[in-house]
Amino acid sequence: MQILGVDIGGSGIKGAIVDTLTGQLVSERHRIETPQPATPEAVAGVLAQLVLHFNWTGPIGCGFPAAIQHGMVRTAANISKAFIGTNIDKLFSEATNCECHNLNDADAAGIAEMHFGEGAGQVGVVLLITIGTGLGTALFTDGNLLPNTELGHLYLENGLEAERYASDAARKLQDLGWKSWGSRFNIYLSAMEKLFWPDLIILGGGASKKFDKFKEQIAIKTTVKSAAFLNQAGIVGAALYAKSKVV
Repeated sequence: MQILGVDIGGSGIKGAIVDTLTGQLVSERHRIETPQPATPEAVAGVLAQLVLHFNWTGPIGCGFPAAIQHGMVRTAANISKAFIGTNIDKLFSEATNCECHNLNDADAAGIAEMHFGEGAGQVGVVLLITIGTGLGTALFTDGNLLPNTELGHLYLENGLEAERYASDAARKLQDLGWKSWGSRFNIYLSAMEKLFWPDLIILGGGASKKFDKFKEQIAIKTTVKSAAFLNQAGIVGAALYAKSKVV
């Protein structure tokens, strides 16, 4: 089955047609700048442009930077606060004239990894962490997702919010080298290990591509791997989520 997968971010809205049986993109990825301000109406308009680009009429899955509960937006990160309380499934379905299903963007990336990436076949507890502007998380037990975990907002023992201390944005803002930042990130991973005792931690997002530069600073017992899908994870996972809702 083919589904249009979309990854909605603070700077860009990216989409591609996904073969949900294989996890492969069957079209070129297309990207449109996220409108500023990223209001519900403006983002819905860009999503409609993306649908027109692909001449798409079928189901759509969207990874979105927010906690989403039964189609309702509960938080807003890197998008307008006006999204909070919006029925995003209804808004986007009406804007595109397509059946649209939305989920948290880190959850989407996690679904892709659990189906076709480093988490495939893994039993027990798996934690995916996307390292970017913030720290997104997706938590699975025997392949089952606990949605909207938002563990990047956890406060560490040093009193600082995790994503303000150990995200890639924090690394860039404070001009940290990879080893110095890696030591910070290890503090966050240690907190996750103590709370959840995962069998596997998968690192996604932009910084995961530089894993070789900071992996020596990781000193936890849990196995840590770089994600297989990298920048395509959100698109693939969103399409798989939509498939689960329409089939």
